Amino acid sequence: MKSGIVIKNTGSWYAVKTDDGNEINCKIKGNFRLKGIRTTNPVAVGDHVTLSDEAPDGTAFIKTIEQRKNYIIRRASNLSKESHIIAANVDIAFLIVTLAHPVTSTTFIDRFLATAEAYRVPAVIVINKVDILTDEEDKKLLDAVSYLYSSIGYKVLEVSALTGKGIDTLKEMLHGKISLFSGNSGVGKSSIINSLIPGLELRTAEISVTHDTGMHTTTFSEMFPLQDNSGYIIDTPGVKGFGTIDFDKHEVAHFFPEIFEISHDCRYGDCTHTHEPGCAVLDALNDSRISQSRYNSYLSILDDSDSDKYRKPF
Repeated sequence: MKSGIVIKNTGSWYAVKTDDGNEINCKIKGNFRLKGIRTTNPVAVGDHVTLSDEAPDGTAFIKTIEQRKNYIIRRASNLSKESHIIAANVDIAFLIVTLAHPVTSTTFIDRFLATAEAYRVPAVIVINKVDILTDEEDKKLLDAVSYLYSSIGYKVLEVSALTGKGIDTLKEMLHGKISLFSGNSGVGKSSIINSLIPGLELRTAEISVTHDTGMHTTTFSEMFPLQDNSGYIIDTPGVKGFGTIDFDKHEVAHFFPEIFEISHDCRYGDCTHTHEPGCAVLDALNDSRISQSRYNSYLSILDDSDSDKYRKPF
């Protein structure tokens, strides 16, 4: 029985790179969807799997999925009670954001970071297109966003896929790792990956002039080896929003490092940091020791958790 790692997911087929280096197109049997795994994709890129014997046409079925060390998951965009696993068994996640053309909201950033914290995936923020931030207001915004996230412990890289700024630093961080690249459509994710893997030539698209938003160029998740085979990049389709799922409202604060640290001083152990007397988090918010934008993101995830009816499926 062969085993390998899922390197591509088209929605109906999965490409698996076997331990002996071959690539096999695989499907899954319906019973994968009958085991309480409430996701749109029970198998994800990065999964370690075992396969059935190959059919005469060279295809196989995925029989089992090995235990995942972690994964990144979000609420499926069209099924509010379903989730979508973006990738599994990730060493590091790079969230690609832009501060102009298009603008990545801090809510999107915070929701991604909280999910990464919840599922034990180290995350790095990559601010792309810094070459277009030329006037003083743009530079102040860049400094403010970089400071906000670096001050709470996140690595922040300022890069430009166009000029090459910061690309070498980013490349060094990929060495020996399986790295996930995610972000809104139009933030230049494919352009960055093209810079990191010359010759790959992922398709890129212009930004919509009307809506100042990106158009999808990546339509499915796929894992690409770095040129020196020292690591892999998982490229994922761009997403507009990042809905969280399966969070217990009493645990949400755990996934905001600065809120969690201050929450130890709250009067009540089950404080939700919304209205309780003696809440150290609300005091810190009033004193500007916690960012209003981060707190607003915290509240938005609390709203998500109130609407969830089931717990983590695995």
